[in-house]
Amino acid sequence: MRNIKIDVPTKSSVSEENKAILEKIEGGVGFIPNIYATYALSKNALARYTAFANGKTSLNNKEKEVVNLVVSQINGCTYCLAAHTAIGKMNGFSEEEILEIRKGAATFHPKFDALAKLAKSVMENAGKIDDAVLENFFEAGYGKENLVDTIVAIGEKTITNMLHNVTKVPVDFPEVAPLN
Repeated sequence: MRNIKIDVPTKSSVSEENKAILEKIEGGVGFIPNIYATYALSKNALARYTAFANGKTSLNNKEKEVVNLVVSQINGCTYCLAAHTAIGKMNGFSEEEILEIRKGAATFHPKFDALAKLAKSVMENAGKIDDAVLENFFEAGYGKENLVDTIVAIGEKTITNMLHNVTKVPVDFPEVAPLN
């Protein structure tokens, strides 16, 4: 068992640049999520990450949450599962739909199902997916731009998953139960 504890920095303990970014996040979300404050342990990581995470994409908000939930489940990130369950609900997914998405499927919506299966396959196979998975993704109505944006979204979420899995900062969203 690891005994090293990584404390979440306070807004007053980070650089002025990071303080400004955290204040903007606080204004939008209503609080400063611990994972964003943790990025602020680095002088540069918070700005780099938020620019990456907030970049334009061909995926809509619900599609991004499908990817976020699948990736966070596979990576075992309790923080991101809690955060993206809450965000998924804000974007109109039910609890049952979120649980199914976390398992890598979305039978309630064929297009989301193809996206979830692609994200799951990319994660489980380090990108070496079967042609059938990719064909299903394209047949569901996605294009090559969506494919690239999905892979970028997988990478973006994996960064935060790894940050939390290493630091184990406290989860400040309603916790979610593990899958059965």
